[in-house]
This record gives sequence, structure tokens and C-alpha cells, in this order.
Amino acid sequence: MDVRTSYAAELYAKARTAAAATPQPDTAESGLAKFAQSFADTLARGETTAKAAMSGEADSQALVEALANSQLAVETVTTLRDKVVEAYQEILRMPI
Repeated sequence: MDVRTSYAAELYAKARTAAAATPQPDTAESGLAKFAQSFADTLARGETTAKAAMSGEADSQALVEALANSQLAVETVTTLRDKVVEAYQEILRMPI
């Protein structure tokens, strides 16, 4: 039996990597959560830029870009919502 410290550390490192949790692939829930967080971040950046532009700290070009990004995000979410509602209504129309 070998009681060297380095040998014990090596064995511990090997056992630790073997027992480590494997990363799970992205699921629909995590993708939806990322999308929602990205949407919220886009709106927050737009608000921050608008406040900065009102106080004179940001230029008008940055404000226009932030508002365009916010508008695009809202339109995307609206389109997604419409598709989900449409799919739900289609399911309700299916005969049983």
C-alpha cells in the first residue's frame, strides 16, 4: 500500500472527475428561460439608454438603436405569442 501524498491526490482527482456530473443538453425550458432573460435584458437596456438620453448622457443614435432593438424584441415576442395561441386553438378544434 502506497501512502504518498501525491499518489493519494492523483487518485482523488481521478475519482472526482469520474464522479462529476455530466452537463445536460439544453432543454426547451432552459431555452425558453434564456429567451425570456434576453428579452428582459433588451428592454432594460432600452430603458437605461432612454433615461441616459433624456439626461443628456447618451447620443440620439444610441437611443434610436436601443428603441429599434426593443421594438424588434417586442414584435418577436408578440409573433411567438400569436403562434402559440394559434396552435392552442388548432388543438381545441381537433375532434376527439
